[in-house]
Amino acid sequence: MRLIEVWNADRDKSYDLYKSFPEDENGFSNSCFGMNREEYDRYVSDCKDWSQGIGLKEGYVPDTRYILEDDDGNYVGIFNFRHYLNDALRNGAGHIGYGIRKEYRGRGLASEGLRLALEKCREKGIKEVYLSCHRDNPASLKVQIKNGAVVHHEDDKEYYTRIYL
Repeated sequence: MRLIEVWNADRDKSYDLYKSFPEDENGFSNSCFGMNREEYDRYVSDCKDWSQGIGLKEGYVPDTRYILEDDDGNYVGIFNFRHYLNDALRNGAGHIGYGIRKEYRGRGLASEGLRLALEKCREKGIKEVYLSCHRDNPASLKVQIKNGAVVHHEDDKEYYTRIYL
């Protein structure tokens, strides 16, 4: 199992993976929803720039978009790692967002993918990782807790968790 930067991933397989997700599912926003292949290719090029802080929209922070590949070479998930937080992220989505392709759910892949993403956080020197999940998504909360998360606070819609590295 490994995380591959989206710009280093097989373009056909990664496009197919992104197309498998709806626009928004359990709080995972698919920024490629509805894109044709040409638009997706531009998006992937932009992702590399955004990871270096180049060409970011106002209010955005550098992030790296990863494809989670299983041991058989299947593209099974998407992980977005934000390199640092602004106020909106600190009070919202946090450092890491993720989604697992529907047919691969329930196999522990999100837990393993989050473990790998936390390694990326360590490499960046992050000591406290902020995450969130919808209250009606207990599977995601379980994934976070399995990786050491504690519920920091909650509101009517979300749990906000922290993982101390």
